[in-house]
Amino acid sequence: MFSSTKIKSVDFYRKIPRDLTEASLSGAGLSIIAALAMMFLFGMELNNYLTVTTSTAVIVDRSTDGDFLRIDFNISFPSLSCEFASVDVSDVLGTNRLNITKTIRKFSIDKDLRPTGSEFQSVPALHFIKHGEEVDEGTVDGSVTLTAANFDSYTHQYPILAVNFYAPWCYWSKRLKPSWEKAAKMIKERYDPELDGRILLGKVDCTDEIELCKRNHIQAYPSIRIFRKGSDVRDDHGHHDHESYYGDRDTDSLVKTMEGLVAPIPMEGSQKLALEDKHNNTAGAAKRPAPLTGGCRIEGYVRVKKVPGNLIISAHSGAHSFDTTQMNMSHVISHLSFGRKISPQLLRDVKRMIPYLGGSHDRLNGRSFINHRELGANVTIEHYLQIVKTEVMMRKTFGEISLLEEYEYTAHSSLSQSVYIPAAKFHIELSPMQVVVSENPKSFSHFITNVCAIIGGVFTVAGILDSILHNTIRLIKKVELGKNF
Repeated sequence: MFSSTKIKSVDFYRKIPRDLTEASLSGAGLSIIAALAMMFLFGMELNNYLTVTTSTAVIVDRSTDGDFLRIDFNISFPSLSCEFASVDVSDVLGTNRLNITKTIRKFSIDKDLRPTGSEFQSVPALHFIKHGEEVDEGTVDGSVTLTAANFDSYTHQYPILAVNFYAPWCYWSKRLKPSWEKAAKMIKERYDPELDGRILLGKVDCTDEIELCKRNHIQAYPSIRIFRKGSDVRDDHGHHDHESYYGDRDTDSLVKTMEGLVAPIPMEGSQKLALEDKHNNTAGAAKRPAPLTGGCRIEGYVRVKKVPGNLIISAHSGAHSFDTTQMNMSHVISHLSFGRKISPQLLRDVKRMIPYLGGSHDRLNGRSFINHRELGANVTIEHYLQIVKTEVMMRKTFGEISLLEEYEYTAHSSLSQSVYIPAAKFHIELSPMQVVVSENPKSFSHFITNVCAIIGGVFTVAGILDSILHNTIRLIKKVELGKNF
């Protein structure tokens, strides 16, 4: 058995009897300074341990979200009607999707970008519109020519007023003209405007009546509008309420549609009956409410392949002509982002770790791109977007790794004249590389070791300084005593 004496012989920390120690003012001062230094260095070490450090690497894209990229957007066009607004997608692999509607919503907006009603119901992909075989060889006009001076009086006079807004130069207007005039003549014979007074077919030349056509938000030719007596009363937003006709344009189809509109209205039909039957007639499938305003907000998302491609928003129709000199594709981007949506809370958590992250995933949000017509007509607004994927690896409480993926992009925009229909084009190019930001974990044992080193180091250095100071003072006192004797 080991005796207590032998055990005491291995004591590293031998004690000096208190009677043999001596306190000094210099030692007390150094002790206070040493204690403050220890606390300061301990605080810095603790802050360094709690601060998350990251490392960044650039690697070949190893996306886990498949071969498709989701694009979310909310864009307002003050001068593009929802009636013809089309969202198209194309890419270098030959993909060409036109007039996407399944994941897209449209809302008519006024010049201040405020919605003027519920969601605009887009017309399904138009079938082949049938036109008449009649040839315009001096056709006798059966429809009434309407102007800004007499338009309101006619809309108040007849329960049903069908109007053909046309342009003489338009190919589709020329094809419609013989059928429209013949149908108007037949309707006039069957429902005499003087004796019957329930329906009248009219026409407006939009090259002469520019303001009248603008007032009714005509952006393509021909546009057939159906006005019901009383429905032209202005609402809170100051716009006319009417319907658009999208059916066949041959004489028989037009006559059948007009008779379907008249049938429910008695000879002495009231305004109320005309309005009540607005959605209950045999030709309802060929009609939709016309846009209340000339602007449109388009929101939703599309999925595109991860190859260079285009997202294009423009006016599109297979049976209408557009006056490109009057089109304005100015727009305001409320939101444009790529990839899966990130919750605001998660993004805030990540930004606390990596402050610079998340600054470019919505770079175009809130930006306005306005064509003030300095360049003239046929102006297309283009955006060139270069997208880079960023992947963040985060350590959580129990050591598990949480994966966060986001797409950041740079954007360059320009306005240019084009020989084609003006559009808003987003040219998309994805980088084949991705940025990986990884959290560098810190060892708790390393933290404890550093704390011990701080305490021991400061204590030792303070002891050395105290010894030097104490011996220097003693030497000075000896020298002074030697001089006195």
